[in-house]
Amino acid sequence: MILLSIHNLSLPIEDPVLKFLLVLIIILAAPLLLNKIKVPHLLGLIIAGAVIGPNGFNVLARDSSIVVTGTTGLLYIMFLAGLEIDMGDFKKNKWKSLTFGIYTFAVPFVLGYLGGYYILHFSVLTSVLFASLFSSHTLIAYPLVSKLGISKNLSVNITVGGTMITDILALLVLAVIVGMSQGEVGTEFWVKLSVSFIVFALIVLVIFPIIGRWFFKKVDDKISQYIFVLVMIYLAALLAELAGVEAIIGAFFAGLALNRLIPHTSSLMNRVEFVGNAIFIPFFLISVGMLIDFSVFFKSWETIAVAGVMLVASIGGKYFSAVATQKTFRLTKEEGKLIFGLSSASAAATLASVMVGYNIILSETETGEPVRLLNEHVLNGSILLILVSCTISSFISMSSAQKIAESDNEDTVSGDNHEEENILLAINHEETVERMVNLGILIKAHSNTENLTALNVINEDKNESSVKNAEKLLHKATDSAAAADVKIQAIKRYDNDVVNGINNVIKEQNITDLIIGLEDEKGFSPAFVYNLYNGYLQNDNANVLVYHAAQPLSTIKKYAVMIPENAHKEAGFFHALLRVWNIARNSGATIVFYTPENILSILQRIIKKANIEAEFIIMKTWRDGEKTASELKEDEALILFMAKKGMKSFIPQMRLIPELLNRKLHDNNYLLIYPFSDFDKDNSERRSVGNHDDFMEIGNVIKKIFK
Repeated sequence: MILLSIHNLSLPIEDPVLKFLLVLIIILAAPLLLNKIKVPHLLGLIIAGAVIGPNGFNVLARDSSIVVTGTTGLLYIMFLAGLEIDMGDFKKNKWKSLTFGIYTFAVPFVLGYLGGYYILHFSVLTSVLFASLFSSHTLIAYPLVSKLGISKNLSVNITVGGTMITDILALLVLAVIVGMSQGEVGTEFWVKLSVSFIVFALIVLVIFPIIGRWFFKKVDDKISQYIFVLVMIYLAALLAELAGVEAIIGAFFAGLALNRLIPHTSSLMNRVEFVGNAIFIPFFLISVGMLIDFSVFFKSWETIAVAGVMLVASIGGKYFSAVATQKTFRLTKEEGKLIFGLSSASAAATLASVMVGYNIILSETETGEPVRLLNEHVLNGSILLILVSCTISSFISMSSAQKIAESDNEDTVSGDNHEEENILLAINHEETVERMVNLGILIKAHSNTENLTALNVINEDKNESSVKNAEKLLHKATDSAAAADVKIQAIKRYDNDVVNGINNVIKEQNITDLIIGLEDEKGFSPAFVYNLYNGYLQNDNANVLVYHAAQPLSTIKKYAVMIPENAHKEAGFFHALLRVWNIARNSGATIVFYTPENILSILQRIIKKANIEAEFIIMKTWRDGEKTASELKEDEALILFMAKKGMKSFIPQMRLIPELLNRKLHDNNYLLIYPFSDFDKDNSERRSVGNHDDFMEIGNVIKKIFK
């Protein structure tokens, strides 16, 4: 009783602490309870919102605090969809996305118009706006699909791209209908709408990346970087509203603009997804549930009739569109179901259009009742549509996504053999630790979340200062990896010689890749060059990667990859090439290959199976490559395939590369890759790759080429 009196408990609850606590309990309990009965927690959050909302038990009011946080969640969903889209896949499949966008806009629109005009007897203007409600869709199940690791699947890529198209078209219809209802549609209206939208798109897609690249170069603070992302989301949303379209289009465009600046494997991406999926998106789902009022369907048969037409037009239209897309592009049955599941949910744009139409009063009756563009029956029907469509979307998406994920996991390149990928970071300088960890995360296989090792070798007496320094460096490495949700094994080793200590760990830990970081000021010092050629490169079991970072990985626009003659004949070449592929896939940067003609033909055959943005230039002489390297721009980086003496791809000029890099590329990122040379039968089996995400596209092609 004391507690009740202190908080003055009355419904709806107004105490902010109690309100937030209740919402957090719902967010916590929904996945734990519903996963056991195979019900998507997204649906559980919507139902929970209906139960506690003003139309349920009125425990919580749908006040400004819920609306603001829920709006952020809605923008977050669209932002993540744009952020996680694979731009290489998107460009490759843009016509597929356009086709699906036309299907999923036109079919529900036609069904909605026919139902509104001929069955419900709406006016032409109302019927057009009514029809547009079903053309758009909200990617409410996208977080679920992304969590299963299939966000790069072709069907997901097509659906995300199509969402942008159909939502823009639907919201443009809304803008036009609002203008016509107010008598403002004319040449001036169309010119203003077109110009404002083009200006908005140019600002977000051109200026935002420039601002973002500058910010990430200047600011290292992790919290500030995340807040910057939120600022970009809301700024783009505001600009979209000023341009005459809905805020969700701005959030999606913001995701596209920052796509290349937030690598998919980075700690910033992990924070963006974590906060969104933990707080903002669940708040949005609960806020949607609060709109649901089941009692209205027992009060009016007209409401039920309108809701029936809406459900048939929306769900039926989306299903037909998904099937048409599946048949057109010969997708699998499960991929077709996933397209339907993702696109069947109506929430964001539908709700926006309904509320705008409901608030437009065309005239008044003799009794003073307002005649609205969309009446209360459409408003109530839209709430049922949101509940039913989100339910269908959640179940269908979860079912099909799980089957696709299981199929992907089973479909490996080498049958039962799996690559034992172990990456070793030889850390010795504090300034290079985070950079090396970021590179290790970028080049690793997507499924490899544990096989990273950080090593510090203590070659002095076991004095307290050297031990503390080693522990400090290793702690920083583990913290940096943990921020990206990646485990890293820390090893502190005592040895009389640092190089011998590292080479011994390579053998003991079955290391496949050794990463060594260069200090900014020293670069290739004489001592480092000596240790490189007479120490690190003497191991025949692992690729050696020498890394120099002058700026964050996320700000690199293009990588120039130079491959010498006969490099493809080295035992570790294709294993090393996979690292380059992962850099391209995880960062979204463009890769420009400079290679001899015979290697170029191999890469071009491989690229057909690997969706990265790549260009190919024939490098006739090594001197041509050196000239290209020395002319790199500020936001461009160099990846150079090297060789030690005695290897088939070795040329004497390689000895001069360290001096060239010190003189010409001090302010650029560069990565030197020395592929391993020894390749016995046991190593061959160890190197065989069995990871669908990383080598599925290129492994089969490589095997066919060298069969």
